[in-house]
Formats: sequence, C-alpha cells, structure tokens
Amino acid sequence: MDTTTLYSIFQQCSCVTTDSRNCPEASLFIALKGESFNGNAFAAKALESGCAYAVVDETEYAPAGDVRYILVENGLKTLQELARHHRRQLGTPIIGITGTNGKTTTKELIAAVLSQSRNILYTQGNLNNHIGVPLTLLRLRPEHEVAIVEMGASHPGDIRELVEIAEPDYGIITNVGKAHLEGFGSFEGVIRTKGELYDFLRTRKNTTIFIHADNPYLKEMAHGLTPITYGSEEGLYVSGHICGNSPYLTFEWKADREEERHIVQTQLIGEYNLPNALAAVAIGRFFNIKAEQTDRALAEYVPQNNRSQLKKTVDNTLIIDAYNANPTSMKAAIGNFRHIQAEKKMLILGDMRELGKESANEHQKVVDYLEECEFEDVVLVGELFAATRHTYPTYPDAPSLIATLQTEKPCGKTILIKGSNGIKLSTITEYL
Repeated sequence: MDTTTLYSIFQQCSCVTTDSRNCPEASLFIALKGESFNGNAFAAKALESGCAYAVVDETEYAPAGDVRYILVENGLKTLQELARHHRRQLGTPIIGITGTNGKTTTKELIAAVLSQSRNILYTQGNLNNHIGVPLTLLRLRPEHEVAIVEMGASHPGDIRELVEIAEPDYGIITNVGKAHLEGFGSFEGVIRTKGELYDFLRTRKNTTIFIHADNPYLKEMAHGLTPITYGSEEGLYVSGHICGNSPYLTFEWKADREEERHIVQTQLIGEYNLPNALAAVAIGRFFNIKAEQTDRALAEYVPQNNRSQLKKTVDNTLIIDAYNANPTSMKAAIGNFRHIQAEKKMLILGDMRELGKESANEHQKVVDYLEECEFEDVVLVGELFAATRHTYPTYPDAPSLIATLQTEKPCGKTILIKGSNGIKLSTITEYL
C-alpha cells in the first residue's frame, strides 16, 4: 500500500501504536521487528485489543480477505514515511534538538516556556530514535503551533536519518562531548554526527539555529547558518550568568538591546544547566513569549527521571544524576559538586558505558580529577572504575553496594550519585 492511501486510513484512526500491550480504541498498529521480537506475530492480538487496523510486513500474518490487515514491504520504513508525510501535510514549525548532554533537559525547559502561550507538542521521555521520532510526529494535530522534536544518536548517520523524517525548520545542538565513542569511533565522529542537523538545515530556506555562543565547536560547525545566540557575553540575543548554585541554580539573564535584567531561581541542580536554561530563554524570546512567563516557567520546572534531582531522605541529601554518564557530563557534575556548599560531601559514581577503546583512559581521567578536587569520601561502582589506579572503595555492581549500605548507611551527608543508566545506581537511593 502506498503512503497516500495509508495516510487516509491513519486519518480515520485515533492514534498509532507499535505496542500490542497498548492499543487504544480505533488505533493503527504498525508491526516492527527487532533482534529478539517480531511485531507481526502480535498483529492479531492488537486487533483484538482495540486497534482498527494492523500494518504487517510478512504475508503469513495478513489473512486473505481481512481488510483490517495492511501488508507493506517494511514496517519500520512505513512508520517513518507515514510520519514524514503527516508532518508535511500539517506544516507545523518544528524545532529539532540534539546534543551530547542536556538535550532532554533543554527540550523540557523549552517546552515549559513555549507552552506558556502556545499549543505545543514535544517528545515524551527519551523517545528520540528512529522509532520514537516518527511516533512523536504522528501525534501532531492541526491545533499544535510548534513542535519540539528531540533526536538522539549513537552512530554516524543517525541524526541524518532523523532529520530527513522530521524535516525541522529550526535547530539546536546543546553541545558536543565524549559519549557513545564506541559507536562514533572518535570525538570527531560525534561532532560530524551531531552536525548532521546543521547540514540538513543548510539545505532549507528561512531556517534558524539557536546556538550556545560560548562553545567553540558549535560556532565552527554553524558556518553559513543564521544564528540566534545565547551565552555569557554581553550583546548576544540572550546573555546570562550564574548568581548562585547551592544547590539550586539561580541565574540572571538579559535580552539584547533591553535594559531589564531578570533573576530566576530554578529547581535545577548544576552550573552546567545554565546553557540549557538560556537556550529556553532565547527560544522563548524568539517565539514572543513574555519575559515574566519565561521566568515563571523556568522557576516552576521540576526535573524528573533521575536527571539532576535533589532528594532529601531521613538521613541524607541526595543529588541523583543516574540516568546517563559520559566523560563530559561526569566532569561537569563533579566540578559542580565541588563548588556546592555542604559540610559532608560524598560521591557514588558508576561506570560510563559505550566508550570503546577510550574507556580505560577516560575512567582514569575521572579518578584523577576526583583526586585533584581532593574528595575523600568516594565510592566507585563497576568493573571499569575498578580497573583504574585509585584508593577508593569499589564495588562490582549496585547490588553489592546495596548489601553494604544495609549495614553501613552514611548519615548527614550530601551525596552525588552519577553513572550510566546500565549501572542502575537509581536502585541505591532507597538505602540512603
């Protein structure tokens, strides 16, 4: 079935699902396949559970004569082409966002600001890959005035694939850093891949990028594009600086050619969140959100999902940043923790995954930085940290650390918890 015909069926449906366990009434099920699953095998269940139609790409799962089954050549490609077609039909202005660190937080902050006076759609959670992006686009409705689409990458070409589906009108790369080096091959590979967003925008007319002017890599990558700038220097579209960070970030911002200065007390942990907040201010100003609305949105935003969360327990104060970790974000988190005012500091750090041949060297750099900062109360978790040269207590995994915490719980401390999601440091918080 061609995309135009399928689109007319999609318009009759309530939504699109790829999960046979989540089938809203009158929805369209699209079967996807992976290394360990075949969605085609669940098409019949999806129809029984409420779906109106099921898109499959294997003949044996499309009973002859049953018009509810739609046979296509490739389910994933069909999902992506349907999403692009829908995006083109609506023509909604789309902001594409990617970056090594901070893209999810920045997306959430932008959404909080723009939603003050605009009807917006934005990526839910971290549905930012070749499946999540089209599913986000298929949630677009005519009443949406702006869409914010997050795009993640772990291999060269990933961003190119996503921008060709979403066709963004605006772009923002939060930063470029050392992450997924196993997939990218090198830091230069990270830069090239994130830059695929800029490459796409160069082919479009009347596009704008929002750029952190303090970042030399981004400035070099942005050649030939129209920039809306934010950063620490005066004279930018939006400039700002930190006023306080103990532990919540307080910052001041000022728009170019305006005298009024704004001070915002956020609920974000970390100096490294200043560029994320300034990006939201800049984009809000660009889309004519009032300054007081912007300030209110940023002040009221509360981070979730183990991303720089502050949690006070009966015994300790926890700074939980256990969703993701790479050399860039790890050093930023440690550096920020170094400056936070607290009497008894403790760090529990987990391995950084997917660094390939650079893994041993990057983990050693983290340990060396801890010693440079003169932290004394440090616990390391994971085999990669265990292989470094240090004198800190080390545990092979989270369960082994939990076993110790059950009998030797720290008390009266401010504790930074940081590591890759796969290390599962989020599971230790209930024991602190």
